[in-house]
Amino acid sequence: MVAEQPVDERAEPVRVPPAFVYRYAPARPRVVVKRDLLPAFAVLSTIALFGLPAGWLWAWLAPPQNVVVAQDASLVPVTGESYHRLDGLMLFVLIGVGAGLLTGVAVWLLRERRGPVVLLAAALGSGVAAYLAQRTGVGSAAGRYAPGAAPSVGDVLALAPVLETWWGVLAWPLGTALAYGCLAAWNGMDDLGRRLG
Repeated sequence: MVAEQPVDERAEPVRVPPAFVYRYAPARPRVVVKRDLLPAFAVLSTIALFGLPAGWLWAWLAPPQNVVVAQDASLVPVTGESYHRLDGLMLFVLIGVGAGLLTGVAVWLLRERRGPVVLLAAALGSGVAAYLAQRTGVGSAAGRYAPGAAPSVGDVLALAPVLETWWGVLAWPLGTALAYGCLAAWNGMDDLGRRLG
């Protein structure tokens, strides 16, 4: 058996020299505002123009509401037809969300201009596009389902689909911001992969 040696409590600890670790810290990329303003305006304008075909698509797909002309000249919906008011709104929201997701992905593919300036322009352009889609769609649907001659009592008419609330306009910009934000979070690079010279 080995005898234990007494431990001297007054002994100084052994000093180890600090190890030098080199860490490369690249400069953080800054938000480029001035250089992105003109491309951002082009993005906003281009996206806004896509509201016109989206509105025409909605007017073509949205179902009309069948009504019967009553004795007092009021229009009474046929049973179950009043649900088409909600159908028209949900169709507009689905078109807006789909267009928003496509818009967000398309704007993300503009690699040289990634950043918050172009994101704000895309969201604003999507809002303008949704507003134009709503105005164009309601107008096109009204022209498509215009009544012919004066109806008589008991006639069944097809009323044009309408959008009774403006909340559907928010679907397109929110879809754009969601798609762009998810792609930016997935990217994980400080400069979002811009690689500008």
